[in-house]
Amino acid sequence: MKYSLVVIDLDGTLVDSKGKIAEEDKAAVARLTASFVKVSLCTGRILQTTMPFIKELNLDTPHIMFDGALIYAPSSHATLYSVTLEPEVVREAVEYCRADDLYLELYSRDCFFAERENWSDEIHRKFFRVEPTFVSFNGIWDKEQLLKAELVVHSPEDAQKAKKFADHFNGRLNFSIAHTPAYPDVEFLNIVNPAVSKGAALRHLITLTGAHPAEIIAIGDGLNDIPLLREAGNAVAMGDAPDEVKQVCQYTTLDVEHHGVAEAINYFFPA
Repeated sequence: MKYSLVVIDLDGTLVDSKGKIAEEDKAAVARLTASFVKVSLCTGRILQTTMPFIKELNLDTPHIMFDGALIYAPSSHATLYSVTLEPEVVREAVEYCRADDLYLELYSRDCFFAERENWSDEIHRKFFRVEPTFVSFNGIWDKEQLLKAELVVHSPEDAQKAKKFADHFNGRLNFSIAHTPAYPDVEFLNIVNPAVSKGAALRHLITLTGAHPAEIIAIGDGLNDIPLLREAGNAVAMGDAPDEVKQVCQYTTLDVEHHGVAEAINYFFPA
């Protein structure tokens, strides 16, 4: 089979516990692009925290961000596809979080909003290298095109509150849990429009690139990658991925600390 597009998750797949991409993985990606195989990143990260890796890998293809809510073309600085949160649902979410003392983050394409300081800000600053913009959320749903909200879970109390929030908005919002190897005990609960998933975004990316699903390899490690992996012709799970991820994949590679992306690329694209 000739593959024309490889779609790769970031945290836990291409980005390791130090927030870096290993030289082995960079070399493997460079070998693909030099042979005219397109490489796209697919991540729950926002634009500002994804762009440094796009530049580092010298990729000019469109990429999926915000857990599938955005497809962005770095070469033209253009939004090719986006699905925003419904303003009325955002309003209700803000009111709910204020009443339950639940820390909520909101994201437009170009900005990360918070109402107050929180312990998780240090993670955003040190690891993701993004600074929150502190504003009142009053009316923000009418002022900004919001692509994603997020809850950060680090304690049983956080988990209980997040579950209550998810139950309350079940069917009106889509939830997925993401992790990064740098903070294994922290869960990032991505909150998007119910029409959004990495798989739905890949379907749009297929239309944009003209690739055939059978010609696509997707590589991921998290539960939020499952919709993406199901859409690809060949799905690759990282070695430390949960069993639910491995069950939808045709191939399991090594973990991120042992350069699983490079191993998978070398397997499917032998030199």
